[in-house]
Amino acid sequence: MESPKDYRKEYKELYLPKTTPEIVNVPEMQFVAVEGRGNPNEEDGAYQKAIEILYGVQYTIKMCKKGNYLPKGYFDYVVPPLEGFWWFDKEGDFSLEDKSNFCWISVIRLPEFVDDELFAWACAQVTQKKKIDTQKAKILKITEGLCVQCLHIGSYDSEPQTLKLMTGFMEANHLQSDLSPIRRHHEVYLSDPRKIEVSKLKTVLRLPVKQSESQ
Repeated sequence: MESPKDYRKEYKELYLPKTTPEIVNVPEMQFVAVEGRGNPNEEDGAYQKAIEILYGVQYTIKMCKKGNYLPKGYFDYVVPPLEGFWWFDKEGDFSLEDKSNFCWISVIRLPEFVDDELFAWACAQVTQKKKIDTQKAKILKITEGLCVQCLHIGSYDSEPQTLKLMTGFMEANHLQSDLSPIRRHHEVYLSDPRKIEVSKLKTVLRLPVKQSESQ
């Protein structure tokens, strides 16, 4: 029996990076996505509800093999990790103490066989069977391109330490930040904070970059 496709193992350069900054070129991927705003730690808040939608849709697609609806090109797969794109509407909104101004698109990678028809079916199934409103769910296709990434170990609030390392790496390699409304700060969550100590959390940090204009 063929093993389920595991994106973490097939794309180690994207999901299992080093704890030192490195340059990557990220190809197009498609995700199930929910966009929102607010503190991700708020109990039963917008972010928590978004995650509920993402996993509901993902597992419905994965487990359709056990029902009567088997889409063309289907293959079994390990559900990829939760990811997120983050930004602020205003530059001065950044605060680790007050996270209410966080803007985000929470995502999980979708396998290549998922199309609009299958996605709509999965959303309808989640709404009908799990009583979860999936109106905010969408397919999001992104080609991140040239980025600098690094594995951060520890609390989410200590990420600025790793980001500082990444910034120094960028300067040393004649790169500059290319953050924009199209290219966002990206995080990949390799650990479940409910099951592991905060000090051992593993998060991939990824920043879009471009060649420095002075080069």
